[in-house]
Amino acid sequence: MSAVMTDQFTRDRSAKLVVLYRHYRAALDALPLEGRFMPYRWWTFSEPLHVAFMAYSQMLGEYATELANIINDLTHNVQRLRAWASVVEGLSDEDKLEASHEFIDMLGTVALGQPYAIKSRFTFAVGHLSHQANQARNVKGWKDHFPDKNLYLNDIEPAGAPWKKYRAFKLKLEPLAGTAFKDATDDFRNVYNHGFSSRFLIGKTATVTRKVRNGRVSYGFGGNEPLGIIEVADLLTIERDHCYRAFEKFQALIEEQIHTIAACDTDLKRAQHDT
Repeated sequence: MSAVMTDQFTRDRSAKLVVLYRHYRAALDALPLEGRFMPYRWWTFSEPLHVAFMAYSQMLGEYATELANIINDLTHNVQRLRAWASVVEGLSDEDKLEASHEFIDMLGTVALGQPYAIKSRFTFAVGHLSHQANQARNVKGWKDHFPDKNLYLNDIEPAGAPWKKYRAFKLKLEPLAGTAFKDATDDFRNVYNHGFSSRFLIGKTATVTRKVRNGRVSYGFGGNEPLGIIEVADLLTIERDHCYRAFEKFQALIEEQIHTIAACDTDLKRAQHDT
């Protein structure tokens, strides 16, 4: 292809992408807002806080903010996917490939990974915060022993279980990124990182699968159909709502911990004053 033809092809492709994006923005702006947004700075501490609880205070400021950020981003991503779903409807396969390559693949990949990431971040946050808050339950007996690894709910159970609000939080978090979501998305997040995940809009993957059962090897042929954008948006809406409910119980747990910390903080300051 000559330089002139290449330049013309590039201009034509760029013009097509601009039109696609304009249609997307129009579709996004026309959508009614779904969901809601998690709040920021919803807690208060007495100031100045005793040094024993400075780590808790700093952790809470970061963790609660980042959790709100990623959940709010997931809310936005559901809207973005719904807008793209309306844009690509009726497009030719060639134009679907263009839209997917330039816009949808990255959006879909990030969005489908967010439920697991949010679950992991909740677990990390509640584990560390509960561990720090446990000082307020037993100032003299508290020991700074906590797992130094990737955390799962079972790992944080000893730190969280003493708090009355922990179980309600755990029950709301457990369904997030669960088996139903994994099955419906062909376990996209895991397969994307360790194999060849399903595509968006167009194209099959996993056309040959190798299975070993009872020592015998067999092969399956067929492949995974591409994930539909509206179907992905619907699945992520369910996960998004799990996030909202978990965040509400997270807030309740933190309020319980802050109440206990406040009482202990008063006692520590009084003891310092008396000495």
